[in-house]
Formats: sequence, structure tokens, C-alpha cells
Amino acid sequence: MPLKFLSSGESHGPELNIILDGIPANMPLLAEDINIDLKRRQGGYGRGGRMKIEKDKAIFTGGVRHGRAFGGAPVSIKIINKDHQKWLYAMSPEPVDESLPEVKEQLDAKFISKVRPGHADLAGAIKYNAPDVRDILERSSARETTSRVVAGAVCKKFLSLFGIEVFSHVLRVGEVSLSDEAAKLREELSYEDFKAKVEASELRICDSTDTEEQMKEYINRVRKNGDTVGGIVEVFAKGVPVGLGSHVQWDRRLDGIIAQALMSVHTVKSVEFGIGQGAGMHLGSIVQDQIFSDKEKAEQELRYSRKTNNLGGIEGGMSNGEPIICKVGVKPIPTLVSTLESVDLATKENSQSHFERSDVCVVPAAGVVLEAMLAFAIAKEFLNKFGGDSMEEITRNYQAYQDYVKSK
Repeated sequence: MPLKFLSSGESHGPELNIILDGIPANMPLLAEDINIDLKRRQGGYGRGGRMKIEKDKAIFTGGVRHGRAFGGAPVSIKIINKDHQKWLYAMSPEPVDESLPEVKEQLDAKFISKVRPGHADLAGAIKYNAPDVRDILERSSARETTSRVVAGAVCKKFLSLFGIEVFSHVLRVGEVSLSDEAAKLREELSYEDFKAKVEASELRICDSTDTEEQMKEYINRVRKNGDTVGGIVEVFAKGVPVGLGSHVQWDRRLDGIIAQALMSVHTVKSVEFGIGQGAGMHLGSIVQDQIFSDKEKAEQELRYSRKTNNLGGIEGGMSNGEPIICKVGVKPIPTLVSTLESVDLATKENSQSHFERSDVCVVPAAGVVLEAMLAFAIAKEFLNKFGGDSMEEITRNYQAYQDYVKSK
């Protein structure tokens, strides 16, 4: 069964609901496997007031029994929106009596007709004939990324059982990027030490200099000016076997599948694999990841090695055994305290844009969401190749393939 997920729920509605279909039977799964990433998503320097309200926790509503997915059933999960208590009239599923003063007051306060540039407001209001832009804002809000993190955390759990890890770290926030020392530090550290250093940083960076303080000072200046800031995140997967995806049809190419998944995240405006744009700036003899027979790796998954990974672990639309590496450009949040020039759909006049509670910088949190989407894309292709109805069947299929790969 193809892996897929659906989500429902609004930013200030009662709850978020996620249904993940295609998780194999007998996969171990606990709420804590998900809650870890939910907490990571809510962290990071530059977040707004909503993060102080919500303490997201996964609640299983189907498909999990005694700590494992069972019987091939869809895994369903809900997240309670605590802030909904302040929106009972504005977001009520039932019709409300607007003659009541308290109801009318809340409806008027939450009504939106001034659209925000960079958001779904204008296009969505026109497309769905919504005189109250809140009809669009509530679902298009980045609150929806909570659902992606839930689905992605389940996929990360699945992939980890086959030695595949997905992680991210921040490369740049606005004008401030990692120092030259950062690359050297990452080469020196073990993967576990690298992860620990990133997770200990509020900006989710690995740097031995004062870069984090520079980033914080920059974010503080941006906040003081009523503005927002974006950045660049690197998200990667290590331990991915050779042969996920295919060159045979355009829609089966792994880089295309991953790019679509990452580009679907609200704030993302660019996705690059490996050296990305750099591939167009150098000669082929430099860009291509040359292949060498490595006798020391003969007993491992693949006996061939690369001295570079400029193409980011994908050749011909297929994983080649190297880590899959993507650099993702994250735009600034479109809701600014200082507001922007816009229009009022009710009056059809020029106006300042609407301000809804917002973050200043979501770049560290965006990395957690990108991990989720990369994990989903890889898990989906993994199951396409090694699929079965239970973990036991998939493990047999995977091991047989690994034995075959060792012989090549």
C-alpha cells in the first residue's frame, strides 16, 4: 500500500487531525517518538507568543495498540489546540447567535479583509470566494506544519529501524552565515557530537565561534524594526540504500519527489541538492562524484566510494548510497508588526496589511519541518521498493536486497 497522509484542522480550531496510511503492521511506535519532534518544532530563537501557549502532544486515536502499529490500520493522531478556548465563537463549527454582544464582539475582532503580501490571503480569498479572509488564514497558517511533523516523526521512526537517519541544521539567518571554522568543526566531530551541538543551540547551528550570538543580535535588531527574517537550512538523510527512485519515468525520480515535498513547506522558496547552483559554475570534471573501488568497504553495503558528494546523493533520479543533502531557502514570515502596503477587500481601497500574531525568525523550526517532509518522501520510496504488509516482511525484503548489493 502506498504511504500517504492527510491532515485537517485550523490554526485556532479545536484540534489538528492526522491520518497516516500505509505504515506496516508491528512497527513499534510510542507517543514520545512524535512528541520529541513536536517540542523541537516549537523551539528556536525568534519564535512568537503562540509557542508559549501550545505544548503540543500527540494523542493516538487509531492504528496503534500496545506500542505498535497493528493490522495495517491507518495511524490516526490528534493534537489539541489550547488557544481555541479564546476563539470559541469565531471558530465555532456550529452557527452562532450574532445578536449576542459577546459573540458579535469576538466575530468583529477576528474578521479580516486586509490581506497580507506573501501569504495565501489574496489568492485564497478570490479562489474560494471568502469575504472573511480568516477562512483562508486559518488553514494556510504555518500551524499546519505541526501535522507534517507528526507524520514525519512516524516516518523517521520507521526509517531508523533500517539505519536511516534524517537531520537538519541552520547554515544562515539573514545576513549572518556560519563561519569558515564551522565546516572544519563538522569534519572533526562524530555524527552524534555534531547532532548534540546542533540541538544545544537555540539557532540549531554547529559553529565554534560567536556566530550564534551574532545571529541573535541580528534577530533582535530585526524584531525591534518590526520586521522578519529568513535563512538557509541544510537537511540530509544518511544510511539511505542505493536504488530508491528511478530514472524510468519523470515522476519516479527521487530528487523530483524530494524537491516537491520540501517545496510544499510554507516558507520554502528554493531547494538545492548537493552543491546546487554551484553545479552550473564548474566543469564536469569537478562536479561529478568520481567512483572508486574501496576494498576496505567490501563487507559493507556497497564496496564503492566517492571522494565528493557534489550531487547530494542522487544520480539519474536514484539514491546512490551517499548521504542525500539538500539546502533549502526559507523566506521571512509574511506577517510583519510594521505591516506592508496592501489592499482591503471589503472597501477595495489601498490599506496596510493585517497583523496576526507572528514569529520573527522560524529558520531553526523550519529545519524540523523539513526533516519531516524529507523523511516522508524517503519512507514512501523505501516502502515502494521493499514494501510488505508487516515489518517482518519488509525486513526480509530489505535484507535480501542488501545481500545482493554487497555482491555487486
